[in-house]
Amino acid sequence: MEELVRYIVGELVDDPRCFEVETQVQDGITVINIIAEKSEIGKIIGKQGRIAKAIRQLVRAASGKDSRKVSVEIIEK
Repeated sequence: MEELVRYIVGELVDDPRCFEVETQVQDGITVINIIAEKSEIGKIIGKQGRIAKAIRQLVRAASGKDSRKVSVEIIEK
């Protein structure tokens, strides 16, 4: 999952070194954190959050086989 998010976000931002992707497990839910610089957050979220929603849908679809709950959070550095 983390590799999928890293690839998608890497293609969206101008500088691939300006973000990190971390995975944590909290209460049985896998949380994928995208930590990016303020200048790149808008590119990751998109207009009205459309890109962020699409990323979350892709992760949810990819995790469906594992029957795990996965959450994607976008955090500013």
